[in-house]
Amino acid sequence: MKILTHQIHQIPIAEIISEKIIIKTIDDGVDLLGTLYFEGLDRLILHVKNINVDFFDLKTGMAGEILQKFSTYRVRLAIVGDVSVYSSQSMQAFIMESNRWGHINFAPTLTDALEILATG
Repeated sequence: MKILTHQIHQIPIAEIISEKIIIKTIDDGVDLLGTLYFEGLDRLILHVKNINVDFFDLKTGMAGEILQKFSTYRVRLAIVGDVSVYSSQSMQAFIMESNRWGHINFAPTLTDALEILATG
């Protein structure tokens, strides 16, 4: 795993780069949050391919627990990639609601994610 830092309008935005799944469990998500928080980074881009598919099944509670921690510590998150494959009605509603509030966002491209996190 590598953390790449983008500077957009003097705002540092961390991007996780890896070919492996980084978030396998709730604890992995919390550990990643702690690492970023310790480094003073409060905006993160994470790719769909680096997240366990259980995250996208709301019945597991994984997304809720991890994203609640990000909200509590005020670390903004953009999840980048095609989430249309997670087509359950509840997940699609969750994605729309998250994007509406803007603290947790789902973006189709890295460019979109950087733009979202560089504002507000």
